[in-house]
Formats: sequence, C-alpha cells, structure tokens
Amino acid sequence: MSVSLKLKMAPKTAFRSIDGVDYCVWAYRLSWDAVDAPSGRLALALPDSIDIQDPARYPDEPAIKGTHVVRSQAENRLYVSTAAPTAPQSEVTISFIAPATPDPMTAVSIVEQDPNTDSWTTLPFSVEAGADAAAGQAVEGSAPETASVVAASDSPQTPDLVKAKAASRRIPKATLVSVQFSPEQLFREQGAAIEKYNFLQRLNLSPGEVDDVAAAVGADREALSTIRAFEGPAVPSALPAAREVASLDTSILLSLGAAVVEQRKQHLTELDPVTADQWRADPDSSDAPVTDPATNPKIRYHHAAAALESFRNAFKVSPIGLLNLERLEMSPAGIQRGELVATIPLAPKERTTVSHKEWSVTSREFTSIVTDSLENYSETGVTENSELAQATTSQTTHSNQFNINASLSGSYGPVTATVSTGFGSQDSGSQSATESRRHAVTTTRTASSRVKQEHKVTVSTSAVTGSLDASTRVLENAGNNPIRIDYFSLLRKWHVALFRYGLRLTYDIAVPEPAATMRALYAQAEELRSSQGRFEFGLAPVDITPESYRDFAALYSVVLADPPEDPKEVSVISTYTESGDTEFFGRVRVMEIHIPEGYKVKQADLFFNLQSDEHIAGILVSRVKVTPESYRGEALRIGFLAGCQGEQFLMYATKGSPSGALELDLQLSATPAAVSSWQQQAWAVLFGAAQARYFAAQQKDQADLEALTAQISNVNTLTLRREENEEIMKAALKWILGPAFAFMPDEVLQAFVDQKSPQGGVDIEHGSTAQSTGFLVLPENWGVMLKYQEMIKFINEAIEWENVLYFVYPYFWDIPFSWSFIRGLRHPDATREAFLRAGSARVVLTVRRGWEEAWVTFVETGGFGETLIPGHPYLSIAREVQAYDQTNYPGIPPANPGGGPTPDDGASVSTITTDNLAPSANPVTITVKSIDGFRVGYRAVIGRYDDGTTVGGTFRTDQESQTITAVGTRTITLERLDHAHNGSTSPTSVRQTGEAGHLMAEWFEYTPTPGTDIAVTSDLATIV
Repeated sequence: MSVSLKLKMAPKTAFRSIDGVDYCVWAYRLSWDAVDAPSGRLALALPDSIDIQDPARYPDEPAIKGTHVVRSQAENRLYVSTAAPTAPQSEVTISFIAPATPDPMTAVSIVEQDPNTDSWTTLPFSVEAGADAAAGQAVEGSAPETASVVAASDSPQTPDLVKAKAASRRIPKATLVSVQFSPEQLFREQGAAIEKYNFLQRLNLSPGEVDDVAAAVGADREALSTIRAFEGPAVPSALPAAREVASLDTSILLSLGAAVVEQRKQHLTELDPVTADQWRADPDSSDAPVTDPATNPKIRYHHAAAALESFRNAFKVSPIGLLNLERLEMSPAGIQRGELVATIPLAPKERTTVSHKEWSVTSREFTSIVTDSLENYSETGVTENSELAQATTSQTTHSNQFNINASLSGSYGPVTATVSTGFGSQDSGSQSATESRRHAVTTTRTASSRVKQEHKVTVSTSAVTGSLDASTRVLENAGNNPIRIDYFSLLRKWHVALFRYGLRLTYDIAVPEPAATMRALYAQAEELRSSQGRFEFGLAPVDITPESYRDFAALYSVVLADPPEDPKEVSVISTYTESGDTEFFGRVRVMEIHIPEGYKVKQADLFFNLQSDEHIAGILVSRVKVTPESYRGEALRIGFLAGCQGEQFLMYATKGSPSGALELDLQLSATPAAVSSWQQQAWAVLFGAAQARYFAAQQKDQADLEALTAQISNVNTLTLRREENEEIMKAALKWILGPAFAFMPDEVLQAFVDQKSPQGGVDIEHGSTAQSTGFLVLPENWGVMLKYQEMIKFINEAIEWENVLYFVYPYFWDIPFSWSFIRGLRHPDATREAFLRAGSARVVLTVRRGWEEAWVTFVETGGFGETLIPGHPYLSIAREVQAYDQTNYPGIPPANPGGGPTPDDGASVSTITTDNLAPSANPVTITVKSIDGFRVGYRAVIGRYDDGTTVGGTFRTDQESQTITAVGTRTITLERLDHAHNGSTSPTSVRQTGEAGHLMAEWFEYTPTPGTDIAVTSDLATIV
C-alpha cells in the first residue's frame, strides 16, 4: 500500500472517576493523503498495561461509539479499532477511555485489518510533519495501570493465554516469493554458465557444422574452438569446463543458435519434394527415409529450434527467489459461548414440567498421523479430528490434492507462492506477508468449519455408541418478573498466531518426467496384466509337416510320432513249382498283395525269375501284356495297381518252366487321410504342451504381478518421501551438471564389469562390489569420476536437499505417446500418485544459509572461487538475503543453528529508543522505553532493515544484531554497534527475537466441545 499515514493527538476530555482513579477520553486523529485509502478496520496497537475500558460498558459515550477493544496476550498489546471511512474522507478519529495520567513515551503502532481474513497488518506512519515514517512511534498516552479490560459479562472468563503455552500446537509453513528482474538486468553477456552449457549440448552439433556457420556468428578463434568441442557425440571428459563456457558472450551464442536453425531449415527445403511433403503430412511416418535422431534433418531442426527458444527464455525469467520460513502457533484460549440450543420462557409464578430426552450419539473419528522426516525417524500417533492443529494439517493435505501446490520433503511445511518485483523487507507489510496471512487464515477457517460440521454430522464408523437419557424436571419462576432460560453450546477458543522466523534464497529449475524411474515398475505391471487372457494356440494342424514337426517338438519339449513314411517301398514274392509236362500253360496262380493301411500304390513293377530257357518259357499276367524284355530281367509295369489300397491280387500262369518266382516291387505313398490323422495327433500333443506351459506362465505372471503390486503399495510413508526426494535430486543434478554427466562414467563402470566372471568375482547386480574379493579398479579409471567430486560435494552442501521444494505439473507436459499410460497410474498414497502422474516438475532448490553468494557465483560462472561482475543482480539478491536473515532472525535455531540462546517461552519482545547512537567497538548503553523481557546473553536487533544506503547498486542495511551484555532499569547495554542509529528524529526499534520469530498476524478460531452453558435472563419486563 502506498498510503502515507500521519497520527496526531487530539485534545482529551474528562470522563469520570472509576475506583478512585480519574479517567478521560483519549483521542487520536489519523489522516492520509494517498488515493489508495485503507479499508476494513484501523486500530491503534498500545501496551496492554494501559487500563483501556471496554466500550460496551459505556454505550452512552458518543466519542467511543463504533470502537472495539481486543487484547492480544501473545503480544502484550491492546488493539483499539474503528471502521475506516469511505472515500473521499481521508481521516478518522480513534477514541478510548483510559486513566488521565499521561505518559509522554507511550509506544504505539497502527495496524489495518484485512476484510477478507480478519488478520492485522502493521502500517508505517509519522507523528510530525517531515518526520520519517516508522512501524512504531512514541507519543503521549495514558500511563500504565494495574487494571485490565473487563471481559464481557455474557461470555465465560478466558484463562491467561500464557499459562496455555504448554498446550500450544505448531505447524510449519513457508511462503515462496519469485523475484522479478527487468529484461535489462536479466540479459548478461558473461555468466549464465549452466544455461549456456545446456544450450550447446542440446544443439547436437555435427562435425564441421560450426565452421559452416562461423561467418554468421562473428566469434573469435578461441570462442569457436570452445564451441567446436560440442560437435559430434558428447564425451564428458573432453567437453570444456563450465567456466570456459560462461566466458562466451551470450550474443555470440544466440547468433550461433539462429545460424544453426536457419541452416538446418534450408536443408529441409532441399529435400526431395515428395519426401518433404510426406514429412509435412505425417512427421512421424515410419516411411521417412531417415529415422535416426542424429541424422534426421527434421529432428535436428526441431532440436535446434527448441534449444534456441529455451535459451532465449532463460534471459526473460529469473530463477532466483525467496522462501520465507513461517510457523502457525495455536494455543488454547479458553471457551466461548456458541449457538443457542434451546430456550424456555417462564412467566412470573409459572411452574412448568420439562421432560428432557436427550439422544446422544458418541462418534469418535481417529486419524492416524504419520509425521515423517528425512532425519531417520518416523512417528505415528492418534488424535481426535476435533483438534484444530490436526484439522488444519488435514485441510492443507486435502487442498494439495486438488491444486498445483508445492510438496516439501523436509520440515518447512505447506507452501504458498507469491511474486515480488525485487528484494525488499519481508516484514508484515510486504506482499508476501499479506498472501501468507490470507492463506493461513483461509486454511484455519476452513479447517475450523469442517471440524464443526463433522461434530454435528457424524460420518465415521470406527466407534458409535447410542444412549437414551430421559429425565423430568420441574422449573418454577418464583419471582415477579418473567425470565428466560437459555441453553448454549460451548466452543473451544484457539489463539492462532503466524510467525516468520527465517529467510532462504531459492533457485528454480524445471525437470521433465521426475518419476521416470519409478514408472518402470508400473510398466512391468502393465506388461504382466497384458499377458493375462484367454489361451490362444496359433498353430494349425496343416502347419505340422514332416519337415517342421521336429522343430515344433523341440519348441514345446515333447516327443511326436514320426509321420507316415512317404514314399514307402514294399516287395511281394510269389514262387511256383510245376510237375509234369510244362509245354502248355498250367494252372492259374494268385499273388496276394497286402498294402499297409494308410498307403496307396504309387507304382508297381513285376520281375520274373523263370527256371527255363527264355525261348521256351512263357508267362501270362492278368490285365498286363508281357513284353519280351521282361524275360530278360526288365521290370514289367503293372499299371492297374496304381492308386490301389488294401488287399489286391495278381493272377498269372506259366509254361515251359518247372519252377520260378515272381517279385512285385511296390512304391507306396501315404494317403491324405493318413497324413491328416498324423497331423491331428501331433497337434493335440503340441496343444496340450502349449496349454500347460501357458497356464504355468499365467500363474507365474499372476504371482509376479501380486508381488509387484505389493512392492508398489506396501511401502511406508517415510520411504515414499525419501524415494521422491532422491528422484528430484537426481533430476536436478542432471540439469545442473548437464545431460552428459554420468553418475558413474563409462570407464569406471567398465572397470567393474571387467572384474565380473562366470565363476563369481565382483557382484555388480546387487551393489556389493565392496565385499568382493580380487576387485581392482585402476587409478586412471577413478580419476575420471574424481573430476566431479568437488563439484558434487559443493552441490550437496550448498543446497538443503533435506528441504527440497517441488511443484508437480500434469501429465500432458510429458510426451503424448505416454499420456494414456500415465493417466492410469494409481497409488494408495495421494502424494506418490501425483508424483507418478507428473509430466514435469518445478524444483525449487533451497540454498543453505551462508552459501547464498557461493551458489549464485557457481551457477553463473560454473566454477568455485570465481568473481561475478559488479552489480550482478543475482549477487545483490544473495547478499541481501543473507544480511536480512542474519539481522532479523538472530538466535533462532530453525533459521540460524549457529546463533545464541533464545527465551524459553519463545516470545519476541520489543521497545524503542530516542538516543542518537554512533558506531562503537566498545559496549554501548542505550536508554529504552521498556526493558521487560530483555535478557543478558541474548541478541537484540537494532533498527529496521529498510534503514540503509545503496552503494554500487547494492543495498546495505544499517540494521544489525548485537549481544545484550547488561540490562538496567531503563537501559540496555550492547556489546558493540557497527552502524549509526538516530532515534532523536524517529524512534529506533530494539527487538529481541524469540524462537517463535516475528509475529505477522494473529486471530481466533473456534472448535466445538461437548459442553453446554445455561443463562438466565431476568430483565424481560423491560423488553417491548
């Protein structure tokens, strides 16, 4: 807000004497001269030691009408508020009743209430013309008294909030601020080592390509030599160091990228017209003549164009941001009357019988709380869902499932995001504080409402018991006035405070497919599921042939019967003996021919062996003409037997031969029926073997699928978060160190593989090489990996990997071919499911405290011990973040582990001084408004962060943190002072920050209780 507020005291007027003390009406006029006027309610924040009267007790006093008084016991302050006027009115008077005794050094602040969240924001203001505006000023006000604001008579008394601190709950929280720079600041010729290195690798330069475009680039010989190293396949050990790439001018690399894109575009137009048209119509066509990404012109053009556009965008958006570490602290603050449950009116002397029937349903819903940390422990507890802190945590988790919110692997809690135009004070008046308050209030309000709803409507089934309590009471109004008996529900009151306790520098990157490795198990499960189905045997009987049946038998590990012999040869011999005269043909003889089943005659040849001279011998064969050649041993073809099956006969008669023999040679072939029968039998054997093998495989696949599903699902929450953090870390390292970076270089890996042998040796599959015997890796192999060791050590130390922050983005940021598979990924853990389905992720690396300047130097120069150019915007931000954290949050363990002790109760105390302080290396004693809460040995923050000067483009704050060495009656002694602080013109703030940090906002929430309150109203006679 750009409002310039001015506070001026108005004349006070006498009121009355209360308990022997004179009181008056104090009035302060608040004015402003900006168009952007305040809204909601405006309040004066005053010490709670002032006895400011409750305005509700004096409704007839016109000066305090519309004024409300709220006590914040957490801050020891009173808020006296009134509604801000509407435009064009530009001033308002805030009045209250307090003791007339004045105090010229009353500390006062002005706060504005957000109309949406009801939280308070401190506004800077001035008290004199020309004076500097400050968050706190000293004005004349009422002197402190021992009395306190009286609680309203219609509410139960609230116990002291400080006594309930032991029962307070804390929820970590954080607010991410993306720092925006102007285009002129973001574009820098030198630096941007990581962006430049990745750009040259993504170009996929081919040998000689740099020389082809050298004329258009206009770089010197040394720059061209550095760029040529990225031509051809990437060899990590041969690539230039990142610091060498950082020295290349950005404009030269942009010219290089544009020239490469143009040249590859020309290559596309020089393609054969038919091929070019085909690619335009179907870029993914398998008919494309070149599909190798390294040589495909279209893919190479796409790679270059995408790399160039990404490199240009790197100088339009800053990766630098801020992470404000915050904490929600919830403390029980007593009980409060809730809604009216029932009313019973009674007239004078009236007696009534009230039958009270109460059906109570007791339903307890318990939530298992798993608090997991990456610090080697996991705690599990059980709590009722009406607990506000747990309800708030559950509400945050529920909201994260439906929004693109951040997941944090460490202890910083839920994160909200906002944007800043540059680094500035991250106090309660900053935009980030406003967004954080709005988010925190919205979350707790939603959680409180959900608890109330669950209290009214029981939906859980874990434990439900019912009971009927019936009683009869007689109520009598013995008085002369009507009365009303009211029954109210009781609500538990919670004081909620939002503290900011630390600041971190962040560095944004984007990584694709963060869960790529984890999806491998799901891919295996998908493959196993796809194998489940009906048994199908694709082999047909006709496919089984005499040539292939042995291969099928070997494939299915069975024994098959041999096929019918084809061709098959059979010989039939018939002998004869004739007695007596053989001059004439004797009796007819019959040759019986038995053809095996399943065969038919393909060819039949008859041979004679007659024991006589061929000139006098003779033979007659039925249906066959005997040739002279047959007598000389040649075969006589018996044609009528061709194709015959079964039993056949051949008749013959001889003469001139007392004895002899006939030989019938048959060449048989298997019949189609026999072949088919053999094929069917063989197929049946193969089918049975294949089916048995399939069912065995199905059972194994089902068992593997069940084991894989258990491996995916039955993992504790701590392990899930660790695995996700490791994948994010791996992806981030790949991005920072470049795609060519290997976690184990090929040379080292080969050295391991070379030690493996069939007989044992090095076990490389189970990660137990250190336990193997005879293992030897040569020093030169390790040298390749040791090249990165210092860089790896630096990255692991500079980044808080235990508190990595990441935003997962939807599946459609992945390649389209995988969309269907990714959409089907499921996991019992909602956070793991969102991680698995992420197409890409925004990773916010949290820089460890004290490493801010070293980190921005590393990412810009690519090396250690380098020096950034003066005025570099990232260096300025890093130094300011480091200075702000050190001065504003001293001694707070979560934000500054090396700091001093903190107050036991964790509260922050503050005061002001009007002394004109000069720098001193010796102890300095300052006069302060109050010494309450300040302790020797703790650290005090002097001044505001915005007090300072800009030198060389870098802001230098005068705010400092010093150790308290002594506390007097109205003085505090500091160990030293490094800067001047003139409190005579505007009071200088002195603050001792406790563990809780700086209070950003506070409000109240309510949750139901099983209690009931009863009120009797007896003044009904005055009601018209």
